[in-house]
Amino acid sequence: MRVTTLLRRMLGIPDMFVRSVEFSRHDLILGVVPRWREPRCGGCGRRAARYDRRLERRWRHLGLGQLRIWLSYAPRRVACPHCEAVCVERVPWAPHSSRFTSDFEELTAYLAQVTDKTKVTKLMGITWRTVGKIVERVVARELDPTRLDGLRHIGVDEFSYRKRHRYLTTVVDHDRRRVVWAAPNRTSATLGAFFDELGGERCEQLECVTMDMAGGYIKAVEKRLPHAQIVFDRFHVQRLASDALDEVRRAQLREIRGTDEGTELFKSRFALLKNPWNLNRKEKQKLNELQQTNAKIYRAYLLKESLAQALDYRQPWRAKRALREWLAWASRSKLKPFVKTARTIRKHFDGVLAYVEGRLTNGIVEGFNNKLRMIARRAFGFHSPPPLIAMLYLCCGGITLNPPLPGPT
Repeated sequence: MRVTTLLRRMLGIPDMFVRSVEFSRHDLILGVVPRWREPRCGGCGRRAARYDRRLERRWRHLGLGQLRIWLSYAPRRVACPHCEAVCVERVPWAPHSSRFTSDFEELTAYLAQVTDKTKVTKLMGITWRTVGKIVERVVARELDPTRLDGLRHIGVDEFSYRKRHRYLTTVVDHDRRRVVWAAPNRTSATLGAFFDELGGERCEQLECVTMDMAGGYIKAVEKRLPHAQIVFDRFHVQRLASDALDEVRRAQLREIRGTDEGTELFKSRFALLKNPWNLNRKEKQKLNELQQTNAKIYRAYLLKESLAQALDYRQPWRAKRALREWLAWASRSKLKPFVKTARTIRKHFDGVLAYVEGRLTNGIVEGFNNKLRMIARRAFGFHSPPPLIAMLYLCCGGITLNPPLPGPT
C-alpha cells in the first residue's frame, strides 16, 4: 500500500487524494486535492466553471499526539451561474470559509458540549475565541431547520445571563423536549419576533403556551395567539402564596422583635415554607406552637397549603370550586399580602385553572434554564448573547454530534 493511500485512509476523509507529505518538528503537512476534477461552488455545491486559482491555504486536522496535521491545497475560484457570483470552490474535507476540517470542528463542538472552553482550548490547541466561532459554525450546520414545524405545546421563560437586567427569551417544545428558539431581551416585542418567524399557519397550530405571569409575554400571546390556551406555571402560582406568607411573617416579626415570641417566630421560616411531608419532628412542633400563640401566622400558613391542595385536584370542576373558595377566603383574610395574591390569581384565573386540565408546567423550561446557567458559569459568563445562544442550541437544541472517536474494544 502506498504511503499516500495509507494517509488518506488514516485521515478518514472521502473524496480526497494525498499527493505529497512534508514533516517538520511538530507538524505534518499533507498536500491534498479533491477527488473530483471539475470544481464545485462553495455556496450551493454545484459544478461551476473555473475562474482562477487562489494562493495555497492550510486547514488544521485532528492531530496524532503532539503532532499537528495540516492539509494544504490551493483552492480555485469559480463563477457560479446559480449563485451569480465568484466564490471559492468547495473542498470535501472542510466547511466553506473555515480553516479547520469538518472532523476537527465536530470534535471541538462535542467537547464544548461536555466541558468548559478552557479545557477544550488545551485539548485541541486553539484559542478561546476560536472555540466559540467553531461552535457557532457547527450549530449553523447541524441545527434542525424544521424545528419550528409541528409545534403544539410550547413553554416560554426568560434567563438572566448578566447583571443589570440582561436577559434571553427561550422557547421550548414540550413534546420533543428541546429548545427551539432564543433571542435577547424579554419584552413583548421579543416574543412577537418568534411568532413572526413562526408564521401565521404554524401559529394556528399552537394549542397552549406555558409561562409565568410576566406581563410582556402574556400581552404577546393574547395578541398573536387568541385561540391558544395560556397555562400559568404551578410553581409560580404557589410561590405567590409562599411569598405572601413570608411577608406576613416578616411584618409580625417587626412588631415583636426582641421578645421570646419574636425569637421563635424568626426560627420558624423554613417550617412555614416547607411541604408538610418534608417536616421533621421539631418543625411540626413549631407549627403546633404557632397555632396556639400566633393565629395570624397560622392562618397565612393554612392559606398557602389550601392553594396547593386546590391545584392537586385532577377534576377541573373540583379545582375550580376549590380555587373560588380559596379566593373568597384570601380576600376576607385581613392579610394584605394574601389579598393582593388573590387579586392576581383572580385576574389570571383561567390560566391557573388550565394547569389542572393538562398538568403542563414550565418545569422543563426551568430545567433548561438551569443547564444554561451551568454553561454560563463554567464559561465565567458571556459578554454578548450570540455565543450563549449558540451554546444553548448546541447543548439543548437536539443536536447530536458524531465525532471521529475510536469504538469500544
